[in-house]
Amino acid sequence: MNRQQMLQQAIERSTPWDMIVIGGGATGVGVAIDAAARGFSVLLLEAQDFGKGTSSRSTKLIHGGVRYLEQGNVSLVMEALKERGLLRQNAPHLVHDLAFIVPNYSWWEAPFYGIGMKIYDLLAGKYGFGRSRILSSEETIEKLPNLQTEGLRGGVIYYDGQFDDTRLLIHMAATAADHGATVLNYAPVTEITKDEEGFANGVVFRDEETGREHHALARVVINATGMFADKVRRMSDPEARRLIAPSQGIHLVFEKSFLRADAAIMVPHTSDGRVLFAIPWHDHTVVGTTDTPIEEASYDPLPFEEEIAFILDTAARFLSRPPERKDILSVYVGIRPLVKPAESSAGKTSALSRDHTIDIDSSGLITIVGGKWTTYRHMAEDCVDHAITIGKLDEISCNTRNLRLHGYHEHSEDFGRLWMYGSDALAIRELAAGNPKLLQPIHPDLTYSEAEIIWAARREMARTVEDVLSRRTRALFLNAKAAIDLAPKVASILARELNHDEHWITEQLQSFNALAQGYLVT
Repeated sequence: MNRQQMLQQAIERSTPWDMIVIGGGATGVGVAIDAAARGFSVLLLEAQDFGKGTSSRSTKLIHGGVRYLEQGNVSLVMEALKERGLLRQNAPHLVHDLAFIVPNYSWWEAPFYGIGMKIYDLLAGKYGFGRSRILSSEETIEKLPNLQTEGLRGGVIYYDGQFDDTRLLIHMAATAADHGATVLNYAPVTEITKDEEGFANGVVFRDEETGREHHALARVVINATGMFADKVRRMSDPEARRLIAPSQGIHLVFEKSFLRADAAIMVPHTSDGRVLFAIPWHDHTVVGTTDTPIEEASYDPLPFEEEIAFILDTAARFLSRPPERKDILSVYVGIRPLVKPAESSAGKTSALSRDHTIDIDSSGLITIVGGKWTTYRHMAEDCVDHAITIGKLDEISCNTRNLRLHGYHEHSEDFGRLWMYGSDALAIRELAAGNPKLLQPIHPDLTYSEAEIIWAARREMARTVEDVLSRRTRALFLNAKAAIDLAPKVASILARELNHDEHWITEQLQSFNALAQGYLVT
């Protein structure tokens, strides 16, 4: 993917696009893939960078949702379990199995959770990742040597999926582009235009790098902006009622030694009603998450002190080595764009539906909100089916069920540190041909190399230091201090690749360092 080429395609088209998609997160990019794979012309516009918002800040799990089963939402669980299986099938280089253990400290927990996980297995059917079973206390400790042993009666093991959210998202954007979609980051939509009959027929967007505004026409406009969906809806209808009830969740990142296992811990009940996970991820341990209702969404939310204390206190009950504030390498915060009930937003956000909702206003603007990472493909299929009707487009069936995502490779572990790039790892290695140092880690606490930064700039539309350290690599999420140390090196490489001067480097470092402070816990 090349941004200049994408921009030219966006501004030089003289005929209407079949669909314009606003929003470059999992939902928007998923819609672009689905529509482009059916043969429709698609323009996707993202105000910031792909995955800048919610889609980069998940718990890193592709899962059916055990908690939704307890709530009785069987249809959502079955849908998510099927999509989980399809995602592993279509992106094995980025989605893999992970064992989860529910530790039992009361006599009733083993039979209760054991039965629940058997139902989970049953609902997964042919898309299952492995059979659950009850563990003895000895087996539980063997699989989780860092688990708190006092009072331990055993555990229940089950299997779900894990992934790297924005690495998958970048590969999804490349998939959309491979099928002919034009995808453009740093292109905020400033206006939704309408024809004489009041039907949404296009958008005005601004290229952030030049400041110029451009008009693009479309048969149908789709709003897939997640937590900012209401803002876009009000461009079309200033009186539109609020759809989103945002909720904030945080994750703390520690050294791998705090878990020291290939399995994850799942605590099904915490004091705030959320499930708590401690999972291995990129040779680190991620613990989360909280559920705190908030009034307004933002791109870079900050953690509340009580959220940090809650996770530390809860984790200390289950880990033999209780984590402390000084052990936190990074804290990242995500906002869930939950769908607000029709009558009232009262009650806990943990009780709100995770199903997706499609809203169509009087101008024909389609808004898709809610859902979860795991079900993005099904959400996209539903949305494009609606778009075909609203835009009076040809009836073409969805074909993404078996569509391999960009970089597909069944044995990406063969690529070593570059495993998450799938088949693109071969091109990154070729890029470094003749200079093996380009593939060596550029920080002692992280595995990322100079070749990956060059690749991000040349082929993945990375435009800023933040793009590279937050989303093309996950340095900022894994170790905020290490990311700050890396920033000057990254800025220098990007300046060379993108033809920027020293002034740009200075501005980038100031901006990134200010951002990174929010990932540090002092």
